[in-house]
Amino acid sequence: MKDKHLQTSVAILLIAIGVSLRLLPHPANVAPIAAIAIFGGAVLPRRAAVWVPLGAMIASDLVIGFYDMMFVTWACYALIALASSYWFRKPTILKGVALTLSSSLFFFVVTNFAVWVSSGMYAHSWSGFISCYTMALPFFRNTLASDLFYTATLFGVFAYVHVITRKYLLSATV
Repeated sequence: MKDKHLQTSVAILLIAIGVSLRLLPHPANVAPIAAIAIFGGAVLPRRAAVWVPLGAMIASDLVIGFYDMMFVTWACYALIALASSYWFRKPTILKGVALTLSSSLFFFVVTNFAVWVSSGMYAHSWSGFISCYTMALPFFRNTLASDLFYTATLFGVFAYVHVITRKYLLSATV
């Protein structure tokens, strides 16, 4: 996407979607932020791709409230956006699915490790470590389903708009 005005519009729209869907009632870990990071990494310049999910998180966290692990969460989304900006230089559906699955797993591993290390909820032992990840599995299911749904939706809408726009431009030149 080369047009700066279009990039800005897409970035603002993605932030608005992210904030809105985080503020509306939803099941735990069902949010579009990872999908926004993946999609933004594919279609926006790298700097914008990183700041769009962070902007959505910061704005919605100002309303929801701050929490202990927020910097870990924010860093995960920034890294997902960076990975997407490199991974999607030549996009394919297989790459999209692989990145979405990897991002969900990455988020699960990193955020739950941070919970185990710093929350005091689990013993700092092998059994506490296993317990932490075991207790988080229902959240991972929601994260994975949400990431797959929202990523497919964002790329699907983008492809649809691209096809419609192209048809319109071709018919306008005839």
